Amino acid sequence: MFVQTENTPNPNSLKFLPGKTVSNQGSFEITRKDETNNELVRNLLSVNGVEGIFLGKDFISINKYDDVSWDEIKHIVISLINDFYSSGKEYVINKSLNEDKKNLKEIEKKIIQILDQKIRPAVAKDGGDIKFKNFENGVVRVQLQGSCSGCPSSKMTLKQGVENLLCHYIPEIKQVEAE
Repeated sequence: MFVQTENTPNPNSLKFLPGKTVSNQGSFEITRKDETNNELVRNLLSVNGVEGIFLGKDFISINKYDDVSWDEIKHIVISLINDFYSSGKEYVINKSLNEDKKNLKEIEKKIIQILDQKIRPAVAKDGGDIKFKNFENGVVRVQLQGSCSGCPSSKMTLKQGVENLLCHYIPEIKQVEAE
């Protein structure tokens, strides 16, 4: 198996592409070993210098601390991913981890639909994700995950990309903020 890597706009995040399914149902971000029993995630979070992990449909984004170089940890991460899939496992996550979308107002459903169809695919290319949190008084609050979390260009992407697009499709939206 050959795990490929891609740079992201965030210098402290690297996207790992195992060429296999990573998550069968949605995306998932985790920063602490005690938040999961998943073998691969726990092993990756045990690597010295790894700050957090983001699992997408077909990729794993690793966020590292500023004072650690990719040369120190990249080969360890690739080895752990190879070992995981070589043991016969088909995917890292096989259950739905998406937020409950029941009891949402019609405008919130529309916001989520635009995020899912128009914004999430672009953000996933850079190894991240965007999650809807709430909509109140014309302000949409979202959470940036994976490579987008802490990325130097995320504020510009949020304002010039996400906010402009949402305001275009839904006039009630005046602003978009990240939590």
